[in-house]
Amino acid sequence: MLADAIRSESYRLLKNRTAVFWSVFFVPVVGLAISIFGFFMVKSKADQLAGKLPPELVLGGPLDLGASLAGNAGDLANPAILAFLLIGAATLYAGDYRWETWRLISARNTRPVLLLGKVGVLKLLTLAAMLVFLLIGSISDVAKGMIFDRPMTFGFGAEQAGEFSLLFLLSFVRVVQFLMISLLAATLTRSLLAALFIPLVVGVGQFFLGQFAPMLGLEPSDWLAQLLMPGLAFETLKTLIKGGMEAAAMPDGMRIKAIVSLAVWTLAPLAGAIAWFGRQDLSKE
Repeated sequence: MLADAIRSESYRLLKNRTAVFWSVFFVPVVGLAISIFGFFMVKSKADQLAGKLPPELVLGGPLDLGASLAGNAGDLANPAILAFLLIGAATLYAGDYRWETWRLISARNTRPVLLLGKVGVLKLLTLAAMLVFLLIGSISDVAKGMIFDRPMTFGFGAEQAGEFSLLFLLSFVRVVQFLMISLLAATLTRSLLAALFIPLVVGVGQFFLGQFAPMLGLEPSDWLAQLLMPGLAFETLKTLIKGGMEAAAMPDGMRIKAIVSLAVWTLAPLAGAIAWFGRQDLSKE
């Protein structure tokens, strides 16, 4: 039954090419265009300094595409991807309220399965957006090497592969967690605009909370700070994965605090949406 729900929601979403484009392709394509434009601007300035400074200082040394790929995995939950994936999330979660089609499909499956089918498709959409971002990031790195005439290598051993896998998984969890707020908002308000903007408001509020946290007596290592700010929990886990002096300086127990925070912010909105959706009257939706 869940497989049927996922197949039907996938089919419906793929027919909405506008939502797929803005959710998956817009940010990477625009980012690539801006990066290449910036490379050419820097190259023009570098040509002017070519006779005054050593080439390695002007253009840089060898470019490790493998290390760059691992680094890009940690940037997959950036604000641009989160914001534009909300377009697909709002379309999936609130589209049936907007077009009053719930009463046509709710008799074909159980309500929890219908919602879980939407969540499953959103996860597939998230994976697609992340993979496209990685691909475009690698294309940008190759363009950088060609424009600046830098030699390119690909060092991707076991250590880089492990870091890449953990960062990719962490970014995926962070994106899904953020989009669960959209699911809860869509279910509570039955509004596509609310599903689109409420997560943004929550995200901005958490950002400013992080800025004023020291004034409120909240330290990043506190349980309350980690639980109130899943973005902080994400950054904590990312730092621990990358290691180094900053990770070594963190107090004991930070990993479990961050994991609990992301789990609560992922599962609580999902459970709330399923519970509320089960009580709704869909006779007019």
